[in-house]
Amino acid sequence: MRAANIIGETGTLNAQAKSAAGSAFERAKQRFFGHLLTSMKTPSLICSIERDLNAGHAAVIQIVSTGEALMERRLAEIPTQEWGDVQVDITPREYVLDYLAHSFPGQLYEPFTDSEGNLCSRPVYRDGRPVESREAVARRDRLIEKLASLSPVPGALDQIVQRFRTDVVAEVTGRFRRVIRKGGRLTVENRAASANLAETTAFMDDAKRVLVFSDAGGTGRSYHAELSARNCRLRVHYLLEPGWKADAVIQGLGRTNRTNQAQPPLFRPIATDVKAEKRFLSTIARRLDTLGAITRSAPDRRAGLVPVGRQPRKPIWPRCAAPALHALARGKVEGCSLERFEDATGPKLVDSNGSRDELPPITTILNRLLALSIELQNVLFAAFEQLLTARIEGAITSGTYDVGLETLRAESFVVTDRRTIYVHPATGAETRLLTITQRERNRRVSLDDALGRLSDHRAVPLINERSGRSAVQIPAPSFMLDDGEIERRVRLIRPMEQHSVPLKTMAESHWVELQLRRVRVMGAYRIELSGFNDTMRDRLRAYGLFGEIISWKLRMFVPTDASGAEILTRLLDHYPIEHIVEREAA
Repeated sequence: MRAANIIGETGTLNAQAKSAAGSAFERAKQRFFGHLLTSMKTPSLICSIERDLNAGHAAVIQIVSTGEALMERRLAEIPTQEWGDVQVDITPREYVLDYLAHSFPGQLYEPFTDSEGNLCSRPVYRDGRPVESREAVARRDRLIEKLASLSPVPGALDQIVQRFRTDVVAEVTGRFRRVIRKGGRLTVENRAASANLAETTAFMDDAKRVLVFSDAGGTGRSYHAELSARNCRLRVHYLLEPGWKADAVIQGLGRTNRTNQAQPPLFRPIATDVKAEKRFLSTIARRLDTLGAITRSAPDRRAGLVPVGRQPRKPIWPRCAAPALHALARGKVEGCSLERFEDATGPKLVDSNGSRDELPPITTILNRLLALSIELQNVLFAAFEQLLTARIEGAITSGTYDVGLETLRAESFVVTDRRTIYVHPATGAETRLLTITQRERNRRVSLDDALGRLSDHRAVPLINERSGRSAVQIPAPSFMLDDGEIERRVRLIRPMEQHSVPLKTMAESHWVELQLRRVRVMGAYRIELSGFNDTMRDRLRAYGLFGEIISWKLRMFVPTDASGAEILTRLLDHYPIEHIVEREAA
């Protein structure tokens, strides 16, 4: 866009052209990464299908896209007499190549100053035809050449059909043509209008043990282990491509799970470890939650694909967007600076006045993350998930978090009050409010339980220098403040209670970690006290300990002369020994 003068040194020169180019790029990128991720999962899927077939099962694969539109465009470029031996690959990269060929901003714009004195640009025409920017066209051609030289990643449907062959795979899609492998060559095969019915029959009759279906081909069909069918094998139903429609996903899953079946199917959703794939999965998961078809309507409400017990009353992801972006703008995300984020994604988070009031929506940010490196995706999603966890923990603490249906356990439940709060005027039906008292037994933490927690290297034994009480400090969930800052917290476990406090307040409290150890200093052995803070320094000197600054750090020691035993006794009387740790071997 800079080469075509759509943007310049002072910023955007033609907002309309910039928006059109950006929109076309984002659409192509979204489709490209969706197909690429699906294609990346297919080799693992094929290995799993092979294991299923060896075990005597039947495999059902649910997809959304078939790549038919791309295939038809490529076949249109090949004479029909050459369809018996085609040299073409229909891969996700075709989306990018098609974008580069038709939507890449290659038209030249010329700068001019409008009536208000603003520097803008307008398209250049010669003899009524648009003039192209030589630099932009050269950039486009280099990109096309580079992408065209990369090894192809075939589409998922073609990988499955060409691997298991058409005599094993029943294809129930909307394709009227497909490229199949026959005798070592790729040939074009036409599919009749009745092909889907014949393929379904072949699968149910156990003539074909692998079935692939899409939304277009699966309408009104059933693939379950029907008792009257020859194929009563266990269906292993793979959700390879969920798409964007929750109701279509549910309908697809239901095609292998019907009444009058020999056995229910085994559902296997497939996902990669690419963080940005959550952009696709989170959308469908949220819509599944809205429908409630599995998690809320099943006979056992605790069963389902989406875990019950993590259902917030209001969507939490959008509410994490602003704090996450503000944290990026303030440079609070370790491993990703603001400049790096804006260069990689495009949206600007700050202006001349600081953080922008109108931040990009979270959907835009998630879409842009698809094009980032895996390393940067992991950094950003880790920061975002930390904010999400903090939001959830905050909602739980404040009592605004709906955990869904849960089982309560206690020593006893006693109904202490019953009140009628509404009577239906026509039927007389009553709505009653019950007050229930829950009784729980106190469960104290024994010394053995407390010491057992110290096996975790993050646990710290503490003693309160004012009250003499003891506690074990363990990590606690972080808390997100109103300004988006993450507050690290720890939990103090006491014999009869436990509570969480901010980590930064521990330095100002009277809780201290007492540790005595033998060290070698200046060629002589000493007993050193570590873990003290600034407020303890004068008191330790009053007990008789002395301090030395070594490598610009104050260290406190017990004297080694005759007074050492008395001073050590005085110290241990005030700070009793909690436990003894064996010295690790060198």
